[in-house]
Amino acid sequence: MKYSFVKDNDWLLILTVFALASFGVLMVFSSSYVEGIYMGEGGTGDPYFFLKRQAVWFLLATGFFLFFMHFNYQIFKKLSPFILVLSFISLGLVLIGFGSTGGGAQRWLQLGPIRLQPSEFVKLGMVIYLAQVYSQKQVYIHKFIRGVLPPLIVVGLVFILIMLQPDFGTATAILMVTFFIIFLSGARWPHLLGLGLVGSSLFITLAVAAPYRFRRLTSFSDPFSDPLNDGLQLIQGYIAFAHGGLTGTGLGGSVQKLLYLPEAHTDFILAIISEELGILGVLFVIGCYGVILFRGVVIGIRCKTPFGSLLAFGIVFQLAIQVVFNIGAVSGLLPITGITLPLVSNGGSSLLVTMISIAILASISRSNIRQSRLKLDQEDQIKTA
Repeated sequence: MKYSFVKDNDWLLILTVFALASFGVLMVFSSSYVEGIYMGEGGTGDPYFFLKRQAVWFLLATGFFLFFMHFNYQIFKKLSPFILVLSFISLGLVLIGFGSTGGGAQRWLQLGPIRLQPSEFVKLGMVIYLAQVYSQKQVYIHKFIRGVLPPLIVVGLVFILIMLQPDFGTATAILMVTFFIIFLSGARWPHLLGLGLVGSSLFITLAVAAPYRFRRLTSFSDPFSDPLNDGLQLIQGYIAFAHGGLTGTGLGGSVQKLLYLPEAHTDFILAIISEELGILGVLFVIGCYGVILFRGVVIGIRCKTPFGSLLAFGIVFQLAIQVVFNIGAVSGLLPITGITLPLVSNGGSSLLVTMISIAILASISRSNIRQSRLKLDQEDQIKTA
């Protein structure tokens, strides 16, 4: 059966992704040009600094998206060991002197003019690895030692390497996705409950162990108790939401981006969207995520292979975690974790990995559509025979 570019692609998913990513580039510029003038990296004094960098990443991500949406996702099963090794190497390089520091953490690799955050790529790598290994363990997934435990050792090592950066938000997100994939793989409830208790205990222990982390996790409940330090970012975000109202002050009209709101173009870009475009702008963003996540769930349900189904659901859940963590933090419903808003916030690594992840979803969808078309063609041939 010939490949049809029009019929075999999930256009609702694809168009929604590019609409949201394009909107993200626009909002990165709107929320960052003041910082580009006064606080640009290296004292650039260039209002277009962040726009130019994000636009380049968007073009690069578009190329990768077009490649991976036509890439046979089944090949990732064979590439899984290589991806896993590359994940460990990249995380190790960050910690042994090749990493660059920012915001008090060592999370980036500086490769000439390119600055990458390996943990962003590792998140996708772990989804691919877990989907591959647990799709092969369906026969004995009910056995903890043989079925559930071995991949958890690998996840534990990755968790430790990411925590050493430190990056508590990303490490926690990987653990949550791991639990979700194990659940979908058909693990027994006693095993799931045990893993849930261990994970919760680990989360609480690590949160309490570091004073700065504990303050960040608790300050969201009452930011006004420390308005000039731990509560500053959230309070300024509240002001942005209140200032925007229903329709906003207009594109470019934000006051909070005038160096009042920290991380206005990254973690708290949704607050600037709310201030400039109002609740309607926020609803547009949430609506786009709703379409992407809904299409991802449908793709996972319709996929006939265990690997493809687990891979689709893993990508969807990973994306959902990031969206919930970011929106929850900006709205004051969850602690501030430093997780950016996918496809919208400034950050090349995050944009690139998110676009690749959704391109893999598009590839799985393309396979589903072609299988459905083939089945219909066969049924028509039988009827006409």
